[in-house]
Amino acid sequence: MSAQLDISNVSKIYPGRRGEDGIHALQDVSLKINKGEFISLLGPSGCGKSTLLSIVAGFQTVSDGFILQNDRELVGPSSTRTVVFQNYALFGWMTIQKNVEFGLKAKGVPATARARRARELLASVRLSGFEDKYPHEISGGMKQRAAIARALAPDPEILLMDEPFGALDAQTRVLLQEEIARISTEAGKTVLFVTHGIDEAVFLADRVIVMSPRPGRVRQEVVVPLPRPRTAEMRADPWFVSTVNELWETLKPDWQKEEKQ
Repeated sequence: MSAQLDISNVSKIYPGRRGEDGIHALQDVSLKINKGEFISLLGPSGCGKSTLLSIVAGFQTVSDGFILQNDRELVGPSSTRTVVFQNYALFGWMTIQKNVEFGLKAKGVPATARARRARELLASVRLSGFEDKYPHEISGGMKQRAAIARALAPDPEILLMDEPFGALDAQTRVLLQEEIARISTEAGKTVLFVTHGIDEAVFLADRVIVMSPRPGRVRQEVVVPLPRPRTAEMRADPWFVSTVNELWETLKPDWQKEEKQ
């Protein structure tokens, strides 16, 4: 059985301005992702994690290599791949209900059916009762849960998440990690998740892909044996603790160098 997403020898070079060298963001990245897998991309700033996610989303093109989705070359954005951003990207003039309905309306789903589906998704992210609120009326954590519901509404094959909890406080971040672990398992979606957080990457993923500093390459792959559903108690599991510590020792020199620069 072929992978749902086959990233093969992907490189990305951003051209420089006149007289300047280009920026080599990614080099020969290869990764196969199976249906229903949760993959965390982990690495220092500037290693190409978000660039790779943006290419998978169809927002950017490769400089070399190719990406297949279900054995077909990936070209441009598609409703089969939806994105959750760090800044929520909700429409401020729409209610939470209408935000979640947005993608369904674009697909031509009738009003009654899309309203029902939006309510189901809001219930799944524990936002029942907030359908008629506007984004400015709810907390950051609730906005992000609404953004996840909106991304799930078109029933994508692949959910792409670009540091979605980066702007949240530590407590809300931990709670939402548990939420997305639950939601992704229940929805059975393939997830590609970009993060700086080692604890977060290991807690959520089936596999953690560790990227090297720019140009980004796949430096290490960690298979996570923890069962699902993931629970808070698993953070005390000896394997979890030792793996987080080992990854910290691997990545610490890169982050220390980053701070000095």
